[in-house]
Amino acid sequence: MWIGKALLVGALLTTAAAPVTPAQDTTLRVKMSGSGVDTLNPFLAFFNGALDIFGTIYPSLNSLDENGKPGPYLATEWTQGPDQLTWTFKLREGLKWSDGRPITAEDAAWTLELIRTDSVAGTANGSLVSNFERVTAPDPTTLVIKTKKPQANVMYVSIPISGIPIVPKHVWEPHVKELKDYKNDAFPVVGYGPWTLTDHRPEQYARFDANKGFVLGAPGFDHLVQQSFKESDAAVAALRSGQLDYINGVNPTQFTALKADSSLLAVQEVGNGWTGIELNPGARTRSGKPIGTGHPALREQVVRDAIALAIDKPTLVTKVINGLGQLGHGYLPPAWPQWSWKPAPEEEHVFDPAKANQLLDAAGYTKGADGVRVDPKSGKPLAFRLGTHSDDSADAAISTYLVGWLEAIGVKLTIQPLSMSALNSDLAKGDWDILMDGWTTGPDPTYLLGIQTCATLPKDDGTGGNTEAYYCDKDYDALFERQLTTADPAERATIVAEMQRTLYKANVDQILYYANTLDVARTDTVKGIVTGTPNADGLHPAQTAFWSYLKAAPPTATKAGAPGGSGGGTAVWLGLGALVIVAVGGTLVLRRRKTAGDRE
Repeated sequence: MWIGKALLVGALLTTAAAPVTPAQDTTLRVKMSGSGVDTLNPFLAFFNGALDIFGTIYPSLNSLDENGKPGPYLATEWTQGPDQLTWTFKLREGLKWSDGRPITAEDAAWTLELIRTDSVAGTANGSLVSNFERVTAPDPTTLVIKTKKPQANVMYVSIPISGIPIVPKHVWEPHVKELKDYKNDAFPVVGYGPWTLTDHRPEQYARFDANKGFVLGAPGFDHLVQQSFKESDAAVAALRSGQLDYINGVNPTQFTALKADSSLLAVQEVGNGWTGIELNPGARTRSGKPIGTGHPALREQVVRDAIALAIDKPTLVTKVINGLGQLGHGYLPPAWPQWSWKPAPEEEHVFDPAKANQLLDAAGYTKGADGVRVDPKSGKPLAFRLGTHSDDSADAAISTYLVGWLEAIGVKLTIQPLSMSALNSDLAKGDWDILMDGWTTGPDPTYLLGIQTCATLPKDDGTGGNTEAYYCDKDYDALFERQLTTADPAERATIVAEMQRTLYKANVDQILYYANTLDVARTDTVKGIVTGTPNADGLHPAQTAFWSYLKAAPPTATKAGAPGGSGGGTAVWLGLGALVIVAVGGTLVLRRRKTAGDRE
């Protein structure tokens, strides 16, 4: 471990001295989302690292401004017809995919229709088009979306990162039959956006070239490299040494230390995601077939309620994130206040281990000689597996608290540190009891609310599932459909609040806190990467990689030999990617499901 770190730091120091000149190309070097990239296939992906890439290399119908409002991108204007069911988008003329083929409305119609009609294509984003009746392209610059019922969020269905990316039909159509296995890893990837993906090495890096003719403005850098790090300390070391320009999401301890460095810009964003635990309520397929190895006691509401009462959330906010965030309640984060929800005082799960013990006593969960309660139905002790992300310091701290708090109510937890892929593999198979979890979301709540619906349970053959925690409730599903088709913002917010109340009472997902996103950038190598006006508390609005990386630019021409200067960065950085793997290869340090979030 220590030898590996020494090698890494040494490499950073020796490679930083590569001579450069102002005439060379410039490279923006950033830390990749800690979730990594699950796949380069946008029909299947839901890790932040992949979604950031898709928002960078594929277009969408709409963009988002800094306040989260829909703006132009492929579409320059959009109108809702008198029937309230027909949306017409006028698309730009003259745009071309990176292989020179024209971008037309047919590409958009084909993408959306495939997701609507094919269960594999709808794995990641099917809930966003569940109310669509059909999508057509009457001419190359006109897209028509017909919905089954009036729909409030059509402008948010295809937006960068948190919505559906539009892909080139001529590239993807030949792969429809093999879609669940198609990797999309022929470089450069054919797309259109501010950047073109020219290379990707799993768990190492993604490299991009700027699209200087991008319709919404040319990127300020010639190249972009997103570097994966096995340890957050290694990323901070790279930032300090000048081999990294920007980190979106350091931990609170690192933020405090970096904030004191006058050469760095350290800012906070309002949290656009949550950290919590999910409890297995009985994993099953859409047909109701039980799957997995989840503990049967977690199917019982009283057990989940007792666990909620045993957790001291204020202590987690204070001790784990140093107060840099808010107490968790509702399923939607404070970055989007129009959807924010808190329970009424009489409904709130306040830390009360005595009440938790009373609930379990009354329900017949008696304690054995070892102090662990026994499930009266199955005869099994209340001994649960707690899956954590093995590379995440917050998970490690939270899990230690949870073990002690649940022991006080007669529940035993066994911590199981897991890699990002292993954790999600266990979730998909139902082979888990309790998991550390976290998601982020954009300004429209449909996707995040949608992964709690029955429709996202897997089929019996294992396909089509993108469920959050195997939650399925028909009343919740009815509310989901209502919010989707309610045009009045205030009425829709009321329905969304009721959905969050339903989830809160179910206690399948227990939201612990909303951490502020902590950003740090070098002031000598990059400017403009943090956008938006801070609020009264000094917190910036939630950022998206699309605008941050587009607006970022070198502050001045860099002198030859300066750390982190323009040019020379490509060869140095790719070498560093390989070195990071070697340097930490002897230690189990793996990805977390969500850092800045699994869903932007």
